[in-house]
Amino acid sequence: MFKRLSSCLAVIFVLLFSGDPALAAEAALNGADTAWILTSTALVLFMTLPGLALFYGGLVRANNVLSVLMHCFAIACLASILWLIGGYALAFGDGAGVQAWIGGAEKWFLLGIGPDLLSGSIPEILFVMFQMTFAIITPALIVGAYVERIKFSAVMVFSGLWLVLVYAPVCHWVWGGGWLAEMGVMDFAGGIVVHVTAGSSALLMAKMLGGRRGFPKDLRPPHNPGMTMIGAAMLWVGWFGFNAGSALAADGSASMAMLVTHISAAAAALTWAILEWQRFGKSSLIGIVTGMVAELATITPASGFVGPLGALCIGVAAGVVCHFAVEWVKQKILIDDSLDVFAVHGVGGALGTLLTAFFAAVSLGGMGLAEGTSMGQQFGVQLMGVAAVLVWSVVLSYIIIKAVDAMVGLRVEDEDEIVGLDLIAHGERGYDL
Repeated sequence: MFKRLSSCLAVIFVLLFSGDPALAAEAALNGADTAWILTSTALVLFMTLPGLALFYGGLVRANNVLSVLMHCFAIACLASILWLIGGYALAFGDGAGVQAWIGGAEKWFLLGIGPDLLSGSIPEILFVMFQMTFAIITPALIVGAYVERIKFSAVMVFSGLWLVLVYAPVCHWVWGGGWLAEMGVMDFAGGIVVHVTAGSSALLMAKMLGGRRGFPKDLRPPHNPGMTMIGAAMLWVGWFGFNAGSALAADGSASMAMLVTHISAAAAALTWAILEWQRFGKSSLIGIVTGMVAELATITPASGFVGPLGALCIGVAAGVVCHFAVEWVKQKILIDDSLDVFAVHGVGGALGTLLTAFFAAVSLGGMGLAEGTSMGQQFGVQLMGVAAVLVWSVVLSYIIIKAVDAMVGLRVEDEDEIVGLDLIAHGERGYDL
């Protein structure tokens, strides 16, 4: 007992009187928080590999399944290296003189970031890795817009440029102390940073690339709905790391984020299934899992700010709005966003960001808005954030797509599209039948 008391007094003495920052930092490290973010990092990577890859892979034709898996895997590798080189610095570095817009170069190649340097209560190198998994999945989401008709070289060049020019600046604006953060935008885990950027860019890419052969009248159904369901289930589990991990601590905020993520996903999936049953007489497996993914995107910005009631309401809203958004994109404006990236992620992310302004209020069971801020004022801030990021994503993506087309070309030849990208681009078959 005496030894324990002596140790505690020694730690207090070091914190109060020692000028050694390393000792103070060591004392501030929280083991529980570190363990949880280590776990969350693995969960978020699990969302892309294999979750998103299988989810998308089951939705395409059998002769393109490997190309989709390859896109997700290769983007994960590319994004990791770019994040090391300069992506993290641009997103979370201190931009001397331009801090509101972009990070600086002092953390390129992660120089100076060792295991003893902290970001809050966890090692900064762990925060780097956690954020890297977000940088991996965001450009990978766009894969769903251009499957079955794009050159592999175009995928790689576009994804690399997009990560640096679109994702990293927006990440800095919202999470790195940039101008949207200063305005008070509420985006807990990426409704704006991840889903609005990816969704809006995906719609533009689908428009500029053109539809698949036979669109919109003669398209083949998903070749393996079971694979899609398995991938969706992995996304559901992995999303707990995405949202609850964004609390960056093992605490009540992470617990609430996990609960509302689960409740809202279940509500949206059931809502989507009921809509299909009422409209078409049957509820499909593809439909119910798409509803679930749509709500995961929708609850993402709100997950740290709303309570269970808000999660339920947001889930139902996402199931309805995203369901009809899918039809609007493909049947009204006739854009072949092949796997519904804009309707599911873009619309869902924007919807969740806007609804956060209301359901974060204590009166509706939320965690509360900033002191002195009304729902209407917060809604205006949220709307400004969504609009600004949407414009930035579309303008920069247009420039990137034009540049990629000039450098390597975008679309495969018609004959190659008929044969399938598995053989044409990778020399392999998904199934030897």
